[in-house]
Amino acid sequence: MKFDVDYISFFVIQVDGEDGQGGKRSKHFITMDAEDYAVSELSDFLDGEFGKTAKRKAERHPKAEQVPTKIGRFIVEPGYELDSNPNYNLFARLRMAESIDAFMGHADELVTTYMDASAIRGGAMFVVRARYSQLFDEPFLFVFKCDFEQKIARITDERSLLNRVEMAINAKNMKSIMYPHMPEPGMMDHWELKIHQSSHARYFEDFLKFVEYEKSVPELMNEQVLGFVQQYVEQVYEDNVEAKEREMEEMELWAHSEKRELQEKWEAAQVMEATSIMVEQKPDLDMKIKLGHMSVRALLADYGDRLHIAKLGDRYVVLLLEAEALQFDQGISPVELLLPESLESLVQRLRQKVEEEGREAVLPY
Repeated sequence: MKFDVDYISFFVIQVDGEDGQGGKRSKHFITMDAEDYAVSELSDFLDGEFGKTAKRKAERHPKAEQVPTKIGRFIVEPGYELDSNPNYNLFARLRMAESIDAFMGHADELVTTYMDASAIRGGAMFVVRARYSQLFDEPFLFVFKCDFEQKIARITDERSLLNRVEMAINAKNMKSIMYPHMPEPGMMDHWELKIHQSSHARYFEDFLKFVEYEKSVPELMNEQVLGFVQQYVEQVYEDNVEAKEREMEEMELWAHSEKRELQEKWEAAQVMEATSIMVEQKPDLDMKIKLGHMSVRALLADYGDRLHIAKLGDRYVVLLLEAEALQFDQGISPVELLLPESLESLVQRLRQKVEEEGREAVLPY
């Protein structure tokens, strides 16, 4: 993917103290047109980043709540157009700037706005207008941010050997914004942009205050399950408002806990009914279960078919992780030599184990 640069503005951001408490400031280094950029050192540094950024995949509903690459959509009030969104207008001015001076002014406005974001780090920022002429007449806007890497050294020549660089940058962990979003080659969505940043960082999300992001799959699942719970509670406690409120409060706490235990509230038929609705909407939904120090990872669709949860005495049992083949990864273990016993024998052995443990628990010291 070959992008041709129209204009590029280069800024350095300096942050004093932790999280910028000691002050933040930016300095404009240079703004270049296509000719100056082509012969500059920046072209060697950035040329590969345009195609990499454009090709980087982003899921509309990511499978995790914190992912590095997201698709954002400009927020507008019902009945209003894109030009009512301040973030869009800033990007539009940069894309339509008619001179290098106009582009530099709008780029400085963007960097100044970015400086108001919380917990930003010092580094280099590049604001670039570039064209993918093979498919589009309209330009794209790229914003690249490289954080400073403190106290690194590089080999220079035989006399000095090492040259210490106090504030160096590289493209390895570069953050980026691309606008408009290109869902597929040849498609351009003016309502959407794509951001890339380390999964724990929120710099661009803080900076782009009028952009929203689609909910992740776990968030959507949480909402849907709580919807099922609310329907259930409404039915069970129809005539008891106090009990209804208490039950919903308990279930809200359960839903937002980091470690959630089996609630033992619904019959299997109710669970299967709710599960089938979710699986129909998204067949590849994951399900992860922890039993003590052991973990089971399956699809939600496996529940009730290839994966069953049961109780044996006071112990929980995940039964019948059933498939046509059984394979092992990494180091060889003796388990791979097993001649499996029958299911009936296994269940009997588990029942005997639980009974023995129960007798041991009541023995006097």
